[in-house]
Amino acid sequence: MSRRKKSTARGRKPARRRRKSKAWRWPRLLLLGAGLLTGLFVPWLVWLDHLVTREFEGRKWDLPSRVFARPLSLYEGLELTAEALQRELRVAGYRRMANAAQPGTYDAQGSAFRIHRRAFRFDDGAQDALQVRLRLESGQVAGLATMDADAPAAVVRLDPAEIASIYPLHDEDRTLVALADVPELLVMGLQAVEDRQFKHHHGVDVRGIARALIANLRAGRAVQGGSTLTQQLVKNYYLSDARTISRKVNEGFMALLLELHYGKPEILEAYLNEIYLGQQGRYGIHGFGRASEFYFGQPLQRLQPHQVALLVGLVRGASLYNPRRNPERALQRRNRVLDIFAETGLLSPSAAERWKGKPLDVIATPGTGRSLYPAFVDLVRRQLRRNYDEADLRSEGLRIFTTLAPHEQAAAEAAVSRGMRELARNGLSAELQAAMVLADVSSGEVLAMVGGRDPARAGFNRALDARRQVGSVIKPLIYLLALEHDRDYSLLTPLEDEPVALRQPDGSIWSPGNYDRRSHGQVSLLEALMQSYNQATVRLGLKLGVTHLVSRLRQLGVESTVAPVPATLLGAVELTPLEVAQIYQSLAAGGYTVPLRAVTAVQTAGGETLKRYPLRMLAQERRDAVAVLNYALTQVVEGGTARDLTTLLGRAERVAGKTGTTNDRRDSWFVGYTRNRVAVTWVGLDDNRPAGVTGSNAAMRLWAGLFRALPAQDVGLDMPEGAYWLWVDPQLSALSDPSCPGAVQLPFVAGTEPESVSPCRARLGREEKKSIWRKWFDRD
Repeated sequence: MSRRKKSTARGRKPARRRRKSKAWRWPRLLLLGAGLLTGLFVPWLVWLDHLVTREFEGRKWDLPSRVFARPLSLYEGLELTAEALQRELRVAGYRRMANAAQPGTYDAQGSAFRIHRRAFRFDDGAQDALQVRLRLESGQVAGLATMDADAPAAVVRLDPAEIASIYPLHDEDRTLVALADVPELLVMGLQAVEDRQFKHHHGVDVRGIARALIANLRAGRAVQGGSTLTQQLVKNYYLSDARTISRKVNEGFMALLLELHYGKPEILEAYLNEIYLGQQGRYGIHGFGRASEFYFGQPLQRLQPHQVALLVGLVRGASLYNPRRNPERALQRRNRVLDIFAETGLLSPSAAERWKGKPLDVIATPGTGRSLYPAFVDLVRRQLRRNYDEADLRSEGLRIFTTLAPHEQAAAEAAVSRGMRELARNGLSAELQAAMVLADVSSGEVLAMVGGRDPARAGFNRALDARRQVGSVIKPLIYLLALEHDRDYSLLTPLEDEPVALRQPDGSIWSPGNYDRRSHGQVSLLEALMQSYNQATVRLGLKLGVTHLVSRLRQLGVESTVAPVPATLLGAVELTPLEVAQIYQSLAAGGYTVPLRAVTAVQTAGGETLKRYPLRMLAQERRDAVAVLNYALTQVVEGGTARDLTTLLGRAERVAGKTGTTNDRRDSWFVGYTRNRVAVTWVGLDDNRPAGVTGSNAAMRLWAGLFRALPAQDVGLDMPEGAYWLWVDPQLSALSDPSCPGAVQLPFVAGTEPESVSPCRARLGREEKKSIWRKWFDRD
């Protein structure tokens, strides 16, 4: 019995231990779970905190560099057509509006214009917005006055067009704004529409989430969001757009941590610069600063209430409410935002109704996005790389001021596009390509550049990279070298245009012929240049020395290696159109060499000038010889290989120029200049096959198409010191008189004029002496 009790007692003890262990199991599991949760949660929270603070404190948005065209300076006497002025205004993002009531607008009544200039910060200082009146007559500015004082204005400089942006690698476009510079209506309106509890919550609005959940359940779809501005910033700044529970959890905790470390003003300013508000091509429009420029062509500070409301409405869905693609939907959204402004007291009900009656006022074409002029911007980037790293161009928000003239660029593009179509209709290959460079003669500023037959297409830039033989385009330099040889050569010096044969190092014979396959015997230096005779040119070049030609090319800015061989005399030299333009700029400027440039100044994003690119000029020693050569090149146009140019231009204009054709008619070149413009055109096939082109049947036609659209400016033929005009008899190479038959007026470098006198002039001289004798003594 006792044994059984003992055994029973012993059997009960383990049962109590089992009950005790069961009682402690759940607390232990809870403690273990809490430990595991703490062990995972705390490091995760610490990591989130580190991520939030590191990114936010060190935040530095990569800002694209802005590239601006040259500003249009208006003054009385400026040659400017109404069409050119309106093109300049459109490219700069100006909108047509009655009375030009707002900055960035203009009004036109016939030849009378009102322009409301925008405020702008140039490299030499800031200028305020200004209303001006101008009147055009006969292709010139005939009157200019400011509207404020209704007084004449000497010069009015318009704000320039933004022609390109150099984007960061992540393809985000933004213009930073400080919270203090943002209109109060935008700051308060954004909170009224997106997060009314922004000032009171700590990153997450629980009531807002519950309210949104109830509204969505009632509607059976997502009609309301519960995210705060802080959460939206976290999602845009730190996280992806993936709709997962883990991302939403991260978003909430990161919003709490962000508000734990930073004040509301800092968070709001970051939001204003980060939020996504649109898309142009591959580039996202981020922040209200850039969105204002993208949609309205105005800085944020100048927006009116209905424009502010549209931007605030885009926060809900920039693609859904895109005002360019979905204008009706955007209008409804904007008006709903205006109603909210009225409900929250930001606008009076009557004011809200008045602004709801306004159109969207979105500019048709944004002034941002892809480069408008890819070939020119390519030149800008290459010139900037001499001073700036590519990373700086993509991230520092530099403001780059350039020399591009929008209406002349448009004329160049039209000339190439239209000209290439005409060449195809004339039977030439539709695969032909082209390039064009237009520069200002005196400043060396590149005003326009086209890199291919499709000017808007980026890619291979033939104006900069197509190295092709230049043919007869090089010949004027040989004749310039001759004219610099005092007492040896003048325009009347006889040259032998006869066959020439030279043995080459490989034993072959080089014997160039003329284009017409004929030899012309003795010709004057002027005629040899006008008709581009190869044989006469080679004979002259060999006497002068090929090395002197190579040296002159180097002096004029050609950096390519040029071989000092006889074939160089006929243009067996591979140069780019830009290099050819540099050579002829010096000739067009009368012997003053100015390096061609596309950039004038660079600023930081804040307006501090980093670098200016001033005009640099080098005077050639023999400007007298250059002046004589300039006259000879006008004769190439009047009666030489470019004689059809006057017909193509459709007007009488004194132009200097030179055609160029290479072997097997592979390349067509034309270089021409007026008093203030020099332009180079090239036409050929990219693979260098024979193309059936000559200087006059292809490139010259494109050149004429450009200059038909530009004001006529005769080449100046005033002689500098050391050169002068004389009447001569070219057949006799003798001094003559204006009244003598066949007499012409030619320029001469002092000391190269003819020593003999024509019989006509001698007879006139004797008669003049007799007349004086009779006058004095009344007898023979």
